[in-house]
Amino acid sequence: MKVFEVVIALLLGGAALAALARRIRAPYPALVALAGAALALMPGAPTLVLDPELALALFVAPVLVDAAFDASPRDLRANWRHVASLALGAVTLTVVVVAILARLLVPDMPWAAAIALGAIVAPPDAAAATTVLRALRPPHRLLTILEGESLFNDASALLIYRLAVGATVAGSFSGWSVLPALLGVTLGSVVLALVLSRLTLLVNARISDVATAVIVQFCTTFLVWILAEQLHLSGIITMVVFAMAASRRSPEIMPARIRIPAWAVWEVATFVLNVLAFILIGFQLRAISARLTGATGARYVGIAMAVTLAVILARLAWVSVAAVIIRWRGRSQGGRPSLPGDAEALTPRGAALIGWSGMRGTVTLATALALPPVFPYRDLIVTTAFGVTLGTLVLQGLTLRPLLLRLGLEDDGSVDREVRLARVETLRAAVAAAAGCPGGEGTQMVLHRYALQLRRAEAARAGAMHADAPASTMRSSGGDDDAVAVSVAMAAERQRLLALRDDGTIGDAAFQRLEEELDWTELGWAQVVGTGGAFKGTR
Repeated sequence: MKVFEVVIALLLGGAALAALARRIRAPYPALVALAGAALALMPGAPTLVLDPELALALFVAPVLVDAAFDASPRDLRANWRHVASLALGAVTLTVVVVAILARLLVPDMPWAAAIALGAIVAPPDAAAATTVLRALRPPHRLLTILEGESLFNDASALLIYRLAVGATVAGSFSGWSVLPALLGVTLGSVVLALVLSRLTLLVNARISDVATAVIVQFCTTFLVWILAEQLHLSGIITMVVFAMAASRRSPEIMPARIRIPAWAVWEVATFVLNVLAFILIGFQLRAISARLTGATGARYVGIAMAVTLAVILARLAWVSVAAVIIRWRGRSQGGRPSLPGDAEALTPRGAALIGWSGMRGTVTLATALALPPVFPYRDLIVTTAFGVTLGTLVLQGLTLRPLLLRLGLEDDGSVDREVRLARVETLRAAVAAAAGCPGGEGTQMVLHRYALQLRRAEAARAGAMHADAPASTMRSSGGDDDAVAVSVAMAAERQRLLALRDDGTIGDAAFQRLEEELDWTELGWAQVVGTGGAFKGTR
């Protein structure tokens, strides 16, 4: 009961810290990390140990699904070089630097354990950075790079982590024998993800109850991870591919009255999991501190500080060198970058922002908690992982906003332009569809409303008025033709919106903003024309 009381109190405290973080425009994980550190020092706090096999499934799987579902394949393709550079190059460099440093500081630490430590602290958590950056509206390309990195650096880091842990447990490692297995695991994970995404969509298409739909979504997330692990595949790769594949079809099968509450629940769940991760690591640190002497504890703190400095410098070095190479290649090709946006994305100011956005978060904590209880130097690795997470969140997280303001990086307006374009195109489709409905007073009222919205959207796109001008008030004549006209018009809007996303005219950021607008509009119309909350023709 005491553990339950502490967890409830800390969840409430986490909510209060999140509110404070929004007020001071700081990433809330930084404040929650400080709370976790305070928990480790709190006298009388209970000791709680999480099953290592549960840690990754509980904390990593939902966070990955949430991030991958919102990813934009179009934007990732346009920035794949930068994303791959960070997810592979920066992660590998960090692992190597940390492993060497760990061996220098702790000569008795096995190389496999040192590499495992490097893999644990290597992947940054983009959620902490984007929490701050989104409010300040930097160039969308930089957000795309950071979000794309967060999807794939987890896969590369956890792959190294699994190999290092396996080598430590087995006592040996053969790189050549592992390569065919890695290829098979990767391909198998992709195939499994695609199959499961189709099966999940078939199931979700037949669910009409909100509570049931949300529960099925969460259970499916954990089941996908568990199945991948049971088949000895990569849970990370499976989750990322699963979520990205499902996101392409989900808008066609999920009604607005389910999607809106489901998104809200997912947002709350990821927040709770982040807070719980810091609570559990605080419990672990308390148990560790009880086993340490004063000299050993001071040594652990010193190692954690050294590793924190190393991961920050390694990322800054990698991003800076990559920026120089990109600019040099651009000049060598007559000033034309090898890929549209390369030179813009890695200007010195953009590189500085990306390099400083390397805060560690939930994945680092979860992988540390997932270490086997008998793993060599486990206490040191867990303490260092939390130290790196706390240090980067506080040092980089609290200075990210001043840095962005100092650099003067501003939103390029690309997403807003796509939103205005998509709004005009979808409303044109709605007007054309409504005009083809059988005539009647109700149909004319619906057509008039959409025509007025279209004129406002066209004016907004032309710059004559604000892009988000309010729509006209919904009115109904009470006839059945209202519902028919609205159903047909909204179906046309959604089909046009999906077409714009699928052909690459707009990215997923613009798509999701317009989809949310349509969802709320659909629910509003449902109340007006009395259709019970959804339109049959919109799916």
